[in-house]
Amino acid sequence: MKKLLCALTLLFAVSSPLAAQAPALKVEHSGVALRGGRFHVKLTADGFAPGAPATLLIDGRPVQQIKLAHGEQTIVIDTIKPTGNRQTVRVRAGAVTAETTIRAIPGWLSIIPPVVAIVLALILREVLVSLTLGIFSGALILYNWNPITAFARSIDSIVAPALADSDHAKIVLFSMLLGGMIGLISKSGGTMGIVERVRNYATTPRRGQLTAWIMGVIIFFDDYANTLIVGSTMRPITDRLRISREKLSYIVDSTAAPVASVFPISTWIGFEVGLIAAAFTQLGITMNPYLTFLETIPFRFYPILALVLGFTIAATCRDFGPMLKAELRASQTGAVVAPGDTPLADYNAVALTAPGNIPHRAFNALIPIATVVAVALWGMYVSGAAGLNRADYPATGAWLREVFSNASSIDSLLWASLAAVLVALFLPLAQRLLTMKEAMEALVEGFKSMLLAIIVLVLAWGIGRITIELHTADFVVGIAEGVISPHFLPVLVFIAAAAISFATGTSWGTMAILMPLVIPIAHRLSVAAGHPNGTELHHILMLGTISSVLAGSVWGDHCSPISDTTILSSMGAGSDHIAHVRTQLPYALAIGVLGMIVGDIPTAYGLSPWLSLAVGTIVIIAGVMLFGKRSDWQPATDTTLAAD
Repeated sequence: MKKLLCALTLLFAVSSPLAAQAPALKVEHSGVALRGGRFHVKLTADGFAPGAPATLLIDGRPVQQIKLAHGEQTIVIDTIKPTGNRQTVRVRAGAVTAETTIRAIPGWLSIIPPVVAIVLALILREVLVSLTLGIFSGALILYNWNPITAFARSIDSIVAPALADSDHAKIVLFSMLLGGMIGLISKSGGTMGIVERVRNYATTPRRGQLTAWIMGVIIFFDDYANTLIVGSTMRPITDRLRISREKLSYIVDSTAAPVASVFPISTWIGFEVGLIAAAFTQLGITMNPYLTFLETIPFRFYPILALVLGFTIAATCRDFGPMLKAELRASQTGAVVAPGDTPLADYNAVALTAPGNIPHRAFNALIPIATVVAVALWGMYVSGAAGLNRADYPATGAWLREVFSNASSIDSLLWASLAAVLVALFLPLAQRLLTMKEAMEALVEGFKSMLLAIIVLVLAWGIGRITIELHTADFVVGIAEGVISPHFLPVLVFIAAAAISFATGTSWGTMAILMPLVIPIAHRLSVAAGHPNGTELHHILMLGTISSVLAGSVWGDHCSPISDTTILSSMGAGSDHIAHVRTQLPYALAIGVLGMIVGDIPTAYGLSPWLSLAVGTIVIIAGVMLFGKRSDWQPATDTTLAAD
């Protein structure tokens, strides 16, 4: 009997959740660490009391005291910097220890993958080869220069996870569905119907470019929707007007992100205001985050002046640099795509050509396009309003701003594209313009037209994943640190944001990296100069710094061939991707430099941003008129245009 009781007692003690758990530690570090930079490790602790003390050691030297939390926690190691090729990180809590080995690499290696991809893309003009080699070079660095391991991990540990990301998968689906919609409206004669209607106004290259620019400004709520809707809608019209695909993709790209980033109601605003609010809360700054966002708008010199340049170029039909060559080619020969170039999306398949007996009805295209816009706005309103109390926002403007700030833009675009496909399918079937078989063929051809663009997107996301693993942004930020004075902070922050977004291909990622870093720097520099929170210099410096992060992120996003919005602009316009980057780059560089000279530097000394914008606008108009050359082809009559 006693033996039975002992056995039961032992069994209960072992199985009881109240029984003491043996303490255990686990230390992990993914990827590599930059030599001379901070790094972090993931620590998992089980069986310890919350807040239990532990010691972190580097190569046997105690460097940091930490408090344990149950489960996983991230430990940032910034008290010692890696100097050798390998270092042992150990955590000791009483008699329990855990360790891991970290491989440290020189910081300059972290920029090799994006540099390889970008330079090869500009030289070889083969974006797939360039992105693939960029990914492989990053894998070589990550996996200790083993080419076989790097080859295998390039696909299963870099590209596949990039595609498996939920938001990335939704963008792929959105792009495919929008391609399917375009296939259906093209096959049913809807595209030609729009062409014939808009042709009554867009009878010249000047009017065609202005129409595209105005459409880009009107679709302000999201940059992804902007690039694909404007590009795909205007492409048949600009083709007939002998406007190069490079020019159309430039107009699309120069209106999408700039408009979405500065408009008070868009899918960008919630993300931007959230980053500002988090930094203000951490520093105890009493400035209102949303009002601060609004006040930064006139300081966003690059996106605003980029819009001015786009309008000026469209209104004057004057160009310079590679864009002038592209426009002369298109206007003189009718080749809207250069010989040998490959459009990122192929909308010219025979399967997408409307049969000759089908009437060209514009509403077969306008209704699906309007469906995209309407359902996207509805989706953003519904998803953004969920969980909010309308009574808390008596003003309609404040309510709408809050709703769009909380909206799920990618989900809304996915709903919109699916609804548009269904509408585009229903219309020709209801009118008996297409059979079900013909409609399905057009839908599949529309999907196929997006294949190359989707491959490029996935590879670009893979490069982005590598830049995270190699801490590329940390290296670029580290270069900028230590050379900052208060009045030059905005311009230096703009350069840092531009470099990071160019190297990583993401504007949102750049904002998330820099905003928590530069707002405290601006605050500390201002206080050190004798201008604490609430003073005029502190306020101006804060506005200039925040706006420089937002503007620089858009600049790099425009110029980088691995940027998703740049790729989507090429996709929507049906342009060769590298041709789009090469022709747009001089315009973006010119406006970036102009914004720094007339905006970022003088406003840090107190000059009004409105005066800077006025001076910048005058310089743009004068520069285009002085250095730009006309290249537009003027049709003699509408009959000439129709016959072309």
